[in-house]
Amino acid sequence: MEIRKDILQEQNKKQIQDLEDDFSRVAEKLTKKGVNIQGLLQRLQDFQVAIPSWALGAGGTRFGRFGFYGEPTSLEEKIDDIGILHTLTKTAGAVSLHIPWDIPNDYAAIKEKAKDHGIIFDAVNSNTFQDQSNAQLSYRHGSLSSMDKEVRQMAVQHNNDVVDIGEKLGSKSLTVWLADGTNFPGQRDFQSSLLNTEDSLKKIYGHMPDDWKLFIEYKPYEPNFYSTVIQDWGTSFMLANACGDRAYTLVDLGHHLPNTNIEQIVATLMLKGKLGGFHFNDSKYGDDDLTVGSIKPYSLFLIFNELVNGMERNKQNPELAWMIDASHNIKDPLEDLLQSLEAIQESYAKAMLIDQESLSEAQSKGDVVQCQEILQDAFRTDVRPLLAKARVDLGGAVNPLKTYRAMEVRNKLIAERGKHTVATGL
Repeated sequence: MEIRKDILQEQNKKQIQDLEDDFSRVAEKLTKKGVNIQGLLQRLQDFQVAIPSWALGAGGTRFGRFGFYGEPTSLEEKIDDIGILHTLTKTAGAVSLHIPWDIPNDYAAIKEKAKDHGIIFDAVNSNTFQDQSNAQLSYRHGSLSSMDKEVRQMAVQHNNDVVDIGEKLGSKSLTVWLADGTNFPGQRDFQSSLLNTEDSLKKIYGHMPDDWKLFIEYKPYEPNFYSTVIQDWGTSFMLANACGDRAYTLVDLGHHLPNTNIEQIVATLMLKGKLGGFHFNDSKYGDDDLTVGSIKPYSLFLIFNELVNGMERNKQNPELAWMIDASHNIKDPLEDLLQSLEAIQESYAKAMLIDQESLSEAQSKGDVVQCQEILQDAFRTDVRPLLAKARVDLGGAVNPLKTYRAMEVRNKLIAERGKHTVATGL
């Protein structure tokens, strides 16, 4: 289904006066502080977050999956769902495909459908963390790091095939996440595993077109619990340097041990010009893949402080790729994504309100109290009217979640697709 513009506008009319009042109040207050309101709105409107193709259905845990009615059963339906998100928020203008879960049957048709929704194809993602039904060999003991040369070749070829698919769609980057690792001491030789991985990544990098980027993820544990081959940002950074100038580290918020200072990692990578992308989610214990901003909103804000600061200071760092990487085990997936998109924009807006000049001055004077006051003043600002104004000016919804529910979108999807559909890849 598609969101009809006339019905969307009708929903907006019920809320527009309150928005105008709230926006005027916030804008007047911020203008007195020297904030360029129009510039801030423009940056919010330009900020687009990719939706992964696997996120449109209900995710699960290692113990089970509780499906959600009306899930998309094809790539075409997934893009339609992203179209719903983008129509409401005006900030979900990209899709990130996971191969082989979502290989287009008709490239021209799928590109046209995406274009009709105002959606571009962002990074493509390979999958060597599970065996495919037609595979002659197994990734049971590793893929790009495997001690078996033929398995490594199979994994490299898969990534090369993913690049070829992405090239047909207009993508410009490949994301590699490895599940490779061990569960027991002595199971694998650490150095050989790392050297094999480096060699495999170099081969993939060599296959990519000259205008493509390689994003290398890291994760300290899961599905292996004694070691992972690319366990932290330093290992990813080292591998990216080994591959070349167009290889970068990708930071996933959930891929860290508890209490890791992610904002410091972001600052370091941007200083070195090696932060390529960012995957948003939230967590309490580990890689929980929860709704963005639902557990640690202040941490998200501090990370965005470094991202915004880095985008201004570190011109050597490339334009960043943004994506949500979350699981929706008990929520309506589209409602969860709407909440995540709002949380991302909220943290981004608040970070742009930080008076960096005053913060730098306070830092130079060692005024720790004032540093905290400057950060928390921005964090405590209610920026929701700014987000709504930015959306509405582009034709989006004043309140995307409220409008989604008022229009009974999920019920209409169920009527179209049925109750027992299962999204591909889940």
